[in-house]
Amino acid sequence: MIVMKFGGSSVESAAAIERVAAILRPRLAQKPVVVVSAMGKTTNKLLDIAAHAVNGDRDSALDRLSELRDFHLRESGMERTVDEHFLELGELVRGLAVMGELTPRATDAIASYGERLSSLIVTRMFRHLGMNAVHLDARKLIVTDRRHTQAAPLSTESYQRLGEAIPPLFDWPSAVVVMGGFIGATEDGVTTTLGRGGSDFSASLVGAGIGASEIQIWTDVDGMLTCDPTILPGGHRVKTISFAEAAELAYFGAKVLHPATMLPAIEKNIPVLILNSRRPEVPGTRIVAEAVPCANAVKSIACKRNITVVNIHSTRMLMAYGFLQRIFEIFYRYETAVDMVATSEVSVSLTIDNTTRLHAICEELRQFSEVSIDENQAIVCLVGDNIRYTPGVAARVFRSLGSINVRMLSQGASKLNLSFVVAAEDLVRAVESLHREFFTELDPLIFD
Repeated sequence: MIVMKFGGSSVESAAAIERVAAILRPRLAQKPVVVVSAMGKTTNKLLDIAAHAVNGDRDSALDRLSELRDFHLRESGMERTVDEHFLELGELVRGLAVMGELTPRATDAIASYGERLSSLIVTRMFRHLGMNAVHLDARKLIVTDRRHTQAAPLSTESYQRLGEAIPPLFDWPSAVVVMGGFIGATEDGVTTTLGRGGSDFSASLVGAGIGASEIQIWTDVDGMLTCDPTILPGGHRVKTISFAEAAELAYFGAKVLHPATMLPAIEKNIPVLILNSRRPEVPGTRIVAEAVPCANAVKSIACKRNITVVNIHSTRMLMAYGFLQRIFEIFYRYETAVDMVATSEVSVSLTIDNTTRLHAICEELRQFSEVSIDENQAIVCLVGDNIRYTPGVAARVFRSLGSINVRMLSQGASKLNLSFVVAAEDLVRAVESLHREFFTELDPLIFD
């Protein structure tokens, strides 16, 4: 069995779904489980509709909902199924308009409809094209905790349900199983979501649960590249990369892969492939357990934009113990993740990408320290297993950056990466310079 995840752009229309079917057909003998995202930008549109409803603009919300219904009906022709789901959505939107509040539980309820609809539409189209497609409701298979909008899967329970439900379905010839990504449910059946980009995570969970031979992530790029194509076009495809390297790249902004995707795959040692649904002939990127020897020091450059640096200064830190614990306990209570940390005798600087609770965090920090904030920053992260073995990498980085000011530098916490912070306005120039420095000559076994 294999798992094939298709993102929103891969199933954004009837024509796109036909392309998916063409990719799928020669792989039917491998017993594929297809995990799909919502069609196109459906999830964003659903959340926008919810925001209009709670802000008192009910008529606008319902108009937008009608447009979204028409889109799904036009691309699927499944009038009864589409109408049933949008009738429920209409009731939800009206309820939100009355309540005037969008709770995490309500957010999950409305956001889940994108994948619920797309998985049914894809199943129906596969059947129309002659395949024995079976639809499974992911909410009955992926069991999560109750942390709405960022639910954590309960692996043991999920793997048991997946292992019991999916393998018997392949007794049929030309069988294919279809389910929505991103969504799950608590043990008592309340709908949850795994967070944005969670369809990758769903695919990995399914792969681990059924003991898949590989997990394929089909997207709209040729694989993992040596740099973010939205920052610097023309990067080189990375043919093979290790789980550890891919996880670092995903965490530090490589949007082709969800950061949590690696965890179930690593646990079960299942290879992950990143492939392009618009160019299926391209071999993509293969992610494997062990690092593959490479002549280059760096495999790829990842970037994380919209970063805020929090600077904490206090003379009480000098010769004191427990100071860092006090700082991070505040971030823990406000559920705000920290990316990078730099310390001196009396100062701590750290980076965050979620500023929702920053004001409250700073109020508490100011009870025992001085706090300043630097907005509009970016993290640049060089990743490669060879960084740990290659002397002079940091020197090459600073030489290539020239006059660009580096705010923070981290090397050593992970042996696989060297990360630093620059102003957002310097990001493109920094990546261009680093790419010239580290990818002028390429190992042909690793790069294309």
